[in-house]
Amino acid sequence: MIRSLFYTAETGIQTDLKVAEFPHILKSKKGFLWVDFEGTPPETDEPILHEIFGFHPLAIDDALQESHVPKLDDWIGYLYIVLHAVVFDQNAEDCVDTRELDIFLGDNYIVTHHDYSISGIERVWGNCMKDDRFWRNGPDYLLYRITDEVVASYMHVVEALDNEIDLAEDLVFQKPTEEMLGKIFSLKRAVLHLRRVIGPQREVLNKLARDDYKVIDKPVKVYFRDVYDHLVRLHDLTENIRDLVSGTLDTYLSVINNRMNDIMKTLTVITTFFMPISFITGFFGMNFFQPVTDLHHWTAMPAFVITLLIFILTPIGMILWIRRKGWI
Repeated sequence: MIRSLFYTAETGIQTDLKVAEFPHILKSKKGFLWVDFEGTPPETDEPILHEIFGFHPLAIDDALQESHVPKLDDWIGYLYIVLHAVVFDQNAEDCVDTRELDIFLGDNYIVTHHDYSISGIERVWGNCMKDDRFWRNGPDYLLYRITDEVVASYMHVVEALDNEIDLAEDLVFQKPTEEMLGKIFSLKRAVLHLRRVIGPQREVLNKLARDDYKVIDKPVKVYFRDVYDHLVRLHDLTENIRDLVSGTLDTYLSVINNRMNDIMKTLTVITTFFMPISFITGFFGMNFFQPVTDLHHWTAMPAFVITLLIFILTPIGMILWIRRKGWI
């Protein structure tokens, strides 16, 4: 899907322009144009980006064919920017997924390219349709709005991860299972993935806020500085969440070890109770020696009762002794 918005102070907002109108709009320098490519094939996008907008083939190849970490390239007449939006799905194995957003920013246009729908783009697009204040400060200010919405989505993902970690901590004490261990590792991978994206994206916003570019006016830089501050805060939050995940994993291992110790303790106590009984039974059941006296008294009822009392009282005595020692 290729959609477009064109704004001038005289005519206001125009939507869904034909591709053939783009060259005339770009040459007129009146107002500015936003073209959004979503899920369109490369063979459709490349002629428009190369022949109409005149982007460098390397920049076009980066946007259409390759996946990159967030970056910014200055092509003198325009900027090529790669940002990453994030999506959270708690039911997926990898609960955090990133969606690449390629942006070309010129004097009187902005071009966005992405393979999947991005909520930040949709919000800015809807706001531009309803309020022309988004257009009055130029395409660089619109770029700020897009980056701000993309970064705002990170906060929702960080909050969702925090909630998932809290839930995992509660379940660790209630019912630690192998599925719970898999969930903890999934959260750990998600946090690491988020950190790998936030770091380079923070550098991109730092460049937009501090470096001099032809297509970005100085008054707009302060807005990018605000987005950069948000990313710095997000980076600190992800560090804290990574520590929480590591702590949850350590808690899980401690709970499992404690349960294993309790099981071994119980089995050891049971074995200890039966050791003297086994010894007595084994000793009197030996038949290596020939009897030299009459064994009638040994097989009479009194001997049986005494032996039975020994079997009963010995474990009871051991239980009392072990409790006195504080072992159970």
